[in-house]
Amino acid sequence: MSPAPLSESRDPLLPLTSSSSSTTRAHRSNSFAEHPDDFELENIYVDDLKTHYSSDDPATPSSPMTRSRKDRHRDNDRSSSSNMNSSSSVEYRRKNASVDGHDLLSPSMQTEALLQRESFSLDDDHEKQASASLKDLSPQDQRNFALLVLLYFLQGVPMGLAMGSVPFLLKSKLSYGEIGVFSLASYPYSMKLLWSPIVDAVWSKRIGRRKSWIMPIQTLSAIMLLWLGANADKLMEEASSKLYTFTFVFFSLVMLCATQDVAVDGWALTLLSVENLSYASTAQTVGLTAGQFLSFTVFLAFNSPDFANRYFRTTPSDVGIFTLGGYLTFWGWTYLIVTLGLAVLKKEERTSNRDGLVSVYKTMWRVIKLKHVQTFIIIHLIAKIGFQANDAVTNLKLLEKGFTQEDMALTVLIDFPFEIGLGYYAGKWCAYFPPMTLWMWAFVGRLVAAVLAHITVWIFPRDGVVESGYLMVVIAEHIFSTFTSTVMFVAVSAFHAKIADPGIGGTYMTLLATVSNLGGTFPRIFVLKLVDAFTIATCTPLPDAKTPFEPFSCALEGDKKQCKTQGGVCNIEQDGYYITNVICIIIGAVTFWGYIKPAATRLSALPLKAWREASGPRSP
Repeated sequence: MSPAPLSESRDPLLPLTSSSSSTTRAHRSNSFAEHPDDFELENIYVDDLKTHYSSDDPATPSSPMTRSRKDRHRDNDRSSSSNMNSSSSVEYRRKNASVDGHDLLSPSMQTEALLQRESFSLDDDHEKQASASLKDLSPQDQRNFALLVLLYFLQGVPMGLAMGSVPFLLKSKLSYGEIGVFSLASYPYSMKLLWSPIVDAVWSKRIGRRKSWIMPIQTLSAIMLLWLGANADKLMEEASSKLYTFTFVFFSLVMLCATQDVAVDGWALTLLSVENLSYASTAQTVGLTAGQFLSFTVFLAFNSPDFANRYFRTTPSDVGIFTLGGYLTFWGWTYLIVTLGLAVLKKEERTSNRDGLVSVYKTMWRVIKLKHVQTFIIIHLIAKIGFQANDAVTNLKLLEKGFTQEDMALTVLIDFPFEIGLGYYAGKWCAYFPPMTLWMWAFVGRLVAAVLAHITVWIFPRDGVVESGYLMVVIAEHIFSTFTSTVMFVAVSAFHAKIADPGIGGTYMTLLATVSNLGGTFPRIFVLKLVDAFTIATCTPLPDAKTPFEPFSCALEGDKKQCKTQGGVCNIEQDGYYITNVICIIIGAVTFWGYIKPAATRLSALPLKAWREASGPRSP
């Protein structure tokens, strides 16, 4: 039972450790032993490129192309390892920190970023050793690292609200199907690949390539946050009638965050020195995780009147310390202040590079036409159906049964460090086991987690009083569900890094990440609507009711309120959650053993050259 809308959104880019890096190198060595032809093929491509550059453009620096085989393999190790090690709380984050259809940490992108820099000089030694820790970074890199963390943090704040806190707050006012409609607000983060090339191709030379997007986007986000802050309480009270307005506003806000994410990812390529580019993933993980954690777990706790009354007040109140309107207003002004500071205090390094829009989209299409990629896309689109009821509904069902908002925040808070630690170890395990094998093990574990969540909801205390024993059961189940989800995500991200053609690595990996995100997003609205459709509940008048009425259905939240207003009692004869969860688990089991496992096993055994384009750009 992962934290409903948040469980599926983490970034695989984590800071490397010496142990994980070494084990990954060992894994790549084994891969070389198993498929030497693939590595030789890549070296042939490099030789071709060297010949092309030396003959056609003598002035073009050839040093990045003429490095030794050992150096090239070392770079591949770093790129693969950085994508294996994942820890954060949201899978909607950049599954690969890429922009413009490029991989943030790929060797080819690091070389391109170096050549584009205004400060680039052939007189300098650019093969410098990466800093061992953050404190060893140069003062300029430390300042730029802090800026990246701040920008990613600001993105995480509205994301944590849209995908975490707001659905929980809406549960008492909306049916599951209506919450499914609100879940559409998270779709832009799963589809930003469609417009990310535009962010790279269109910009103002006077303002700067990345600030041309970041500054207006943050300004628009600030305006929307301030408007939401002024109208949030009214929208929440009229949530049922204002549902589409509420959804559209958050959809627009998430789209702005997704677009800013593309721009910030690209800026990271030039903000940090080349030898310390790997710290961009650290900034992304820290910033997004902190922002989403603040807006989900911390806000949910401080928004709870019970939490505030128990720990911070001597006189009880019926409102929490933070209100949704006040929280949104605060961050709206913060966005404006940061944007003003960015405009005045930060100068962006000039670049003349403009990538072609058409070429990036053509590259995507060439990748999609690959037979094995098409099979992998099908796997991504159906793989998460089996877990949808658990991920989307379990926590909401617990709240409906009487699990307090405070206890839910505590559960997520305890789960958070486990998620971070398990993400780290999952990355290390990918160096010892084939990634897709690890992914399939976690798939089965995640189906088991859905069964355990089913039982956890079933045994909820009938009197509605949650004792410490049951709370521990919920926390344990939550951690196990998060564990399996994290392992699945890290493993498949490692496989993406392994199969991606380095010549078009960013486009390749971002495409797969987008499809994977979409596979976890699009079924959610249908699953939530099924819960309502399968629920049978009847409102009947009490024996001593002063105004008797005919029994009517109270399956939806609005009908339940009407039943209570009329002095009736809503008797749930059939809970749609249990039926929907069983259906999802059965679909997950049938598709896994009937198609996903055989197909994934076959794909995992393919040589790397099977994932390369038959024509088009070759891989360096």
